[in-house]
Amino acid sequence: VQLQASGGGLVQPGESLRLSCAASGIIVGLYVMGWYRLAPGNQRELVASITTGGTTNYANAVKGRFTISRDSAKNTVSLQMNSLIPEDTAVYYCRADRRTRPTYWGQGTQVTVSS
Repeated sequence: VQLQASGGGLVQPGESLRLSCAASGIIVGLYVMGWYRLAPGNQRELVASITTGGTTNYANAVKGRFTISRDSAKNTVSLQMNSLIPEDTAVYYCRADRRTRPTYWGQGTQVTVSS
């Protein structure tokens, strides 16, 4: 199983980025897929998740700015991040959860928001 995260980079405040998590070895539609982030000095936190039924959940800090989506045809999960602020700077990870199955993590992708 591999979760390949991509799309990070350096942007200015107010700009947008789109992260993508490409899965192999699992079917993303059968897992709860989530994006987490880890900033220096902080614990890893949930940013957004999407259930098998399509229900989404967001951290309060990103509500209204970030959107998680799933593309079953491409077997990917994306995170559209708009109106980025410096506090969004972190390494972002995708994660796959399913009952009675191991939890899988992708490698992180760095997002830096700075002027």
